[in-house]
Amino acid sequence: MASTSSSPRSAWAPFVLSSLAVLVAVATVGNCAPDGKQSEKSKAPVPLSKLTADDFLADELVVDFKDGITKERYDQLEKQWGVDLEFNSIEGAVDGITLGRIDPARLDALLAKIAQDPNVEAVEPLYRYKASFVPNDPRFKEQWNFEMIHMRDAWEKSQGEGAVVAVLDTGIAYEDNGEFKTVPDLRGAKFAKGYDFVNDDDHPNDDHGHGTHVAGTIAQVTNNGLGVAGIAYKATLMPVKVLDANGSGSSADIADAIRWAADHGAKVINMSLGGGGRSQVMESAVAYARGKGVVVVCAAGNAARGTVEFPAAYPGAVAVSAVGPTGELASYSSYGKELDIAAPGGDKRLRGRDEDGVLQNTIIPSNPAESQYAYFNGTSMATPHVAGVAALLWAAGAKTPDQVEQALFKGADHTKSGEWSDKFGHGLLDAKGALEALAGGGGGAKVPWWKKILAFVWAFLLWLLARFTLPLPARRLATPGLGFLAGLLLTTLGFFFLPWLGLGHLPVLGTLATPMPEWGAAIFGAGPANPLFYSALIPILFAFVGFRRSGWQGAIAGVAVGWAALLLMRAFSDSPAVAWMPLSFLSVPWLIVNVLVLFVLARAALRASAEDAR
Repeated sequence: MASTSSSPRSAWAPFVLSSLAVLVAVATVGNCAPDGKQSEKSKAPVPLSKLTADDFLADELVVDFKDGITKERYDQLEKQWGVDLEFNSIEGAVDGITLGRIDPARLDALLAKIAQDPNVEAVEPLYRYKASFVPNDPRFKEQWNFEMIHMRDAWEKSQGEGAVVAVLDTGIAYEDNGEFKTVPDLRGAKFAKGYDFVNDDDHPNDDHGHGTHVAGTIAQVTNNGLGVAGIAYKATLMPVKVLDANGSGSSADIADAIRWAADHGAKVINMSLGGGGRSQVMESAVAYARGKGVVVVCAAGNAARGTVEFPAAYPGAVAVSAVGPTGELASYSSYGKELDIAAPGGDKRLRGRDEDGVLQNTIIPSNPAESQYAYFNGTSMATPHVAGVAALLWAAGAKTPDQVEQALFKGADHTKSGEWSDKFGHGLLDAKGALEALAGGGGGAKVPWWKKILAFVWAFLLWLLARFTLPLPARRLATPGLGFLAGLLLTTLGFFFLPWLGLGHLPVLGTLATPMPEWGAAIFGAGPANPLFYSALIPILFAFVGFRRSGWQGAIAGVAVGWAALLLMRAFSDSPAVAWMPLSFLSVPWLIVNVLVLFVLARAALRASAEDAR
């Protein structure tokens, strides 16, 4: 019997067209300046008097003739001006850009004279451009870890000035005091008053070497022509000794130190330490610091297992795993459901090379008065990278720990983690990305394009498989309509066009630009995948509401296969931890079972759609 209700196309077309009209209107309004006109950047040139010799070459002149000018024509003009010009490149015959040497004393006069010629579009000295800030520290080239997190670009935006970072560790070689000496590459660094909770005095000097190495990554003096660089090199270090000469400390001392640092002005606390025992005393101290507006950054541990150590596992702490120079999880790094982010920690086992560790200036443990440049590796080395970038964010204008953490997570490289994974957390630390995320405000973590396309392709293959298993008459009628395609796109690509309209950075719309199963991260917060979204539950609820409505079955089938494809991709490429699982290894079976349920749902919806079309 033929149905008298509207077809899938007529049911979905008005909704899709009206939605696109609204989005285009919003984009048009959003891209306008307050006075209703498109905003423009200043086109006024910077006077040469305000530039330095590094900014331009006074003995070279660039003349941009009107496009298509011939060499014969500009030869006539250059004789009038007394300048020998040649096309700058093979593009010169097309774009008219020429270059010539001049007497620097004639620069101003030539600029004024040539600019008046109607054949000339522009004339200017040859400006010099260079890569973003490269410190002159001679061993900076060995800091592969800084290149990995894009520090050179980040330094253009922030150097950490004003942020106080407490280093709770073995102390820092920060002062000349008896047998203790400041390591050369920390001379000139800023230090706040610290405390030694091991020896109960005001001199938290390093007698081990670990704490000084950690502090160097955070704020080693940079661009001083010596040794290596530090991430937030204008930040202030607060030395707080909680570990003895053997690298050991007590939960009581660490808890006291956390509270002390929070009460004495620290904005970031770095704890490159950990253990397996849960201490309520220490957990309360972390909560206290977080409540005081402090970002608490901790090492996930070096046990190479799926369990994050304490204090990193406490609520309110940022747990950090380590990657080696290839960007893969380091062989020793712990990981797990409490993980927040990954950072370079080195992995000297990878190729048996010291250079694959993290290089910093520290003391020689047997003689604290002597220093060395040493390659260490561990989640202890990864943690100060995150603490240093947190300091950059505070200095760049972050107002709360939530803003700092969200910028860290949103700005991370999500290539290996997607929204989140138990090995990389929210992704690999990216200093440049974090600062851009802070400046840009909202928006969720970006799912790489190739993963979106992969999910779309898998979804289409699942649809073909579901359709192929139908009886022949139903198979012929189960064709993809507008509703099916809308459901498929929503669950695999999301509203992918929002960033193209300039709306992807907004809090809600930034989330909608990601595939629908990923929306759970924005609703429930970052962390292990929420099973309400990483399951068949939402498509089943959609089917419960619309299965008997004519024209809805195609959309249900599209949502089901798209959802199934994304869960399948997560199961085999990302293997995320799913919340509420009693054992972490059950996450993948959970995803596979739900993929099968969604496949059955898609097949049933396709069959109902075919019967409705008869």
